[in-house]
Amino acid sequence: MKKLVVTFIALFAFAFAVNAQSNYTAAVGLGLDLGDGFTFVGPSGKYFFNENNAAQFDLGFEDSVTSLTFLYSYHGQFSGAEGLQWFAGAGPSIWLIKDFDSQILLRPHAGLDYKIADVPLAFSASWRPGIGLSSGFEGDRFEAGIFALGFRYAFD
Repeated sequence: MKKLVVTFIALFAFAFAVNAQSNYTAAVGLGLDLGDGFTFVGPSGKYFFNENNAAQFDLGFEDSVTSLTFLYSYHGQFSGAEGLQWFAGAGPSIWLIKDFDSQILLRPHAGLDYKIADVPLAFSASWRPGIGLSSGFEGDRFEAGIFALGFRYAFD
């Protein structure tokens, strides 16, 4: 986990050093959903309905669990930092667990999205806590330590 934090900091340090483009319409790529004891890896897609509103879909795989996450995000610009946006929103996650009941979580999230100028790459990092809504989610608990990273090819 320590290596992941260092990688995350290095990624955004690089992002601030590069001049960036402010918007893109859609992006597809790789998503990671990281929590205490699990790491979901799989395809990720993001689509902007307009300048501020976007939908995101992540399909994540781990040993015996498949995660489907659907998120709505409101995006805002940072003054003087082209290509860098903040976002916040929420959506559901469904965890399909082998030999066990499926779990449903509410996933509020907040983070940063960065699109590199003249290069079709977009990166994102967010905090995505999980709020268990189904009875089998380890006692309907709140899991604060869940983070996500996105590495996507962006389309204008």
